[in-house]
Amino acid sequence: MTILQCLSQKSKYPRFVTILLSVCFILLEFFSYTAVAAESISEDTASDPEDKTVSEASAIYIPSETLGDIAAPKIMAEGAILMDAGNCAVLYQKNMDNPYFPASITKIMTCLLAVENSSLSDTVKMSNEAVFGIDRTSSNVGLDVGQSITMEEAILCVMLASANEAASAIAEHVSGSIEDFVDLMNKRAEELGCTHTHFENANGLPNDNHYVSPHDMALIARAFNDNETCRRLASMRTYDIAPTSTQPDEIHLLNHHKMYEGLSYAYDPVVWGKTGYTMAAGATLVTVAENNGLTLICVVMKDETERNYTDTRSLFDFGFSNYTKVNIAENDSHYNMNEADFFQTKDTTFGETGSFISLDPSGYVILPDNTPFSSLDSNIIYLDDPKDSVLAEITYELNGIYAGKCSLLLDESRTDTTAAKDLLTGSTTEEKITYVDITKYLPYAGITIALILIIILFIHIIKVYNIGNAMTRRRDIRKRRKRYHSDFDDINF
Repeated sequence: MTILQCLSQKSKYPRFVTILLSVCFILLEFFSYTAVAAESISEDTASDPEDKTVSEASAIYIPSETLGDIAAPKIMAEGAILMDAGNCAVLYQKNMDNPYFPASITKIMTCLLAVENSSLSDTVKMSNEAVFGIDRTSSNVGLDVGQSITMEEAILCVMLASANEAASAIAEHVSGSIEDFVDLMNKRAEELGCTHTHFENANGLPNDNHYVSPHDMALIARAFNDNETCRRLASMRTYDIAPTSTQPDEIHLLNHHKMYEGLSYAYDPVVWGKTGYTMAAGATLVTVAENNGLTLICVVMKDETERNYTDTRSLFDFGFSNYTKVNIAENDSHYNMNEADFFQTKDTTFGETGSFISLDPSGYVILPDNTPFSSLDSNIIYLDDPKDSVLAEITYELNGIYAGKCSLLLDESRTDTTAAKDLLTGSTTEEKITYVDITKYLPYAGITIALILIIILFIHIIKVYNIGNAMTRRRDIRKRRKRYHSDFDDINF
């Protein structure tokens, strides 16, 4: 039974007092629901879920030159990109969507698929097609027909020594034929969000229909870097393959990348990389480096030999010295319900409270140094079918350029997840969810109650005063009657 229902029943309060109390409570309820402590999440601020969806590629945005319009280094490569490995923010780009011949950086995709679709202990047998189907003057490590090596050794032959015959053998082992493996390469590229890529072989040897853009190559390298096995194998400096019955000589593998410690273009932050070169492609290079809390992917294409290393270093220096990783949940109170006053109260009068939605604590943006978080614009996209407690994705832009993203999460331990998802994605008739800061409005409630008490007291005083006056008048009447009493008053005529 509500308060108003209780007040509408007969009680010791007069009818007009009941009306006054009813009006006061109606006003209090009205002001409580129109003032909110946290920002409302309504259909007006949400995009139509049929018009927007979230995928691995849709969070990628293309800057014109650099994030934040910072002066960029001059490089010789025709195409290049410097991208954050975590959230795909592009710090620098030069013709990043132009397709180029990739040469041997193709093998990053080959080895990624090898790890994803086989076991490192698998036996890879060299076929005649794998050994002699390539130009024997191209990069190889001398594997012979019939020779067997493990998948791990085959991957090391490809990533460290860029062995073309080993790449072909991997393709045959994984898919049965090089042609079927190429189909797998193109399918995986599409899954990763590549839009200017087409593969024709597993090793990168020249073919007019074999091309990749710097941006797409960075996406492939990102997937490779996210795989711990790939990352471990690619970062090895050397490896020795023991002699076999078909190959009596030990095969010594040496990583071709020249930016490791002790080499001619040594750069301490480098984690792994892959080189490439053909006459048609020029020098290509993919490198991953970590420094100052950032993991960056650098791709240079159609570059000059040796200049690919200096260009790569210039871009890494540019990125590490000008940009900072900024946590979103710690800086954005706009979507963070834990920052609302209601959820920060220490008063347990109404029980333990907390937000049932929050920002993913791992979400971050990349910002130029000394750029305030408030400089960013944000856009929220609600998921059509929320999964794994993710209700929506929020993207952040700096001057129209993508800087990062964060997921809006549902705390399934605190609430009815089905009802909450329906409300937040607009599946019900409710237009909005409003969070009311009870503690903020307690003073108003106190003032209202005090006014009601004053009114009751005032009414009581008036009643007491009227009753007193009536009694005084009656006493006066009796006195006057006694004052004018005569003998005839006692005679009954």
